[in-house]
Amino acid sequence: MPLDRPSVPLVSIILIFFRIGLFSFGGGLSGWIYRDVVTLRGWMTDADFLSGLALSQILPGANVTNLAVYIGQRLRGPAGAICAVTALVAGPFFAVIGLLVAYDRLSTMPWIQDGMSGAAAAAIGLLLVVAIKGARSASSSLVPFITLAVTFTAVGIMQWPLVPVVLVLAPLSVLLAWRKAASNA
Repeated sequence: MPLDRPSVPLVSIILIFFRIGLFSFGGGLSGWIYRDVVTLRGWMTDADFLSGLALSQILPGANVTNLAVYIGQRLRGPAGAICAVTALVAGPFFAVIGLLVAYDRLSTMPWIQDGMSGAAAAAIGLLLVVAIKGARSASSSLVPFITLAVTFTAVGIMQWPLVPVVLVLAPLSVLLAWRKAASNA
């Protein structure tokens, strides 16, 4: 850490990484960290952050935890690294425990079970809509329709494994589509 930069309080590191861990879902955590650490607070330069990001991506483990360790280390040494990574995972850890407790208590209630059944039915309905739209577009010509029918028969009715069926049918359907395109040209 350069000497001309003031020391970042450990409690600030904890609060920032706790908030990021708790309220950032899915991808893009490194973007949130960049925003808080570089853009808003100026704790690191772009070059320092990008070096840490590159390093965190080549090391084994979760990229964002590696990045938290790197940033904590650069800001406050080993104590900063421990605070950053602990704060990053503490929020989601307690949120999952809380959801587990809530689910355990609520799952026996009949209206919750009815709601879950309704959600499952809605998911199946959405899946059927996508399948029907895909089947309609595939049935517009003979080759895609035959490929669809053979795949459905092999996997859905005959219970053959999907991967070998696709490994056989995909090259055949591509070859047939290529031949059809060549004959139309």
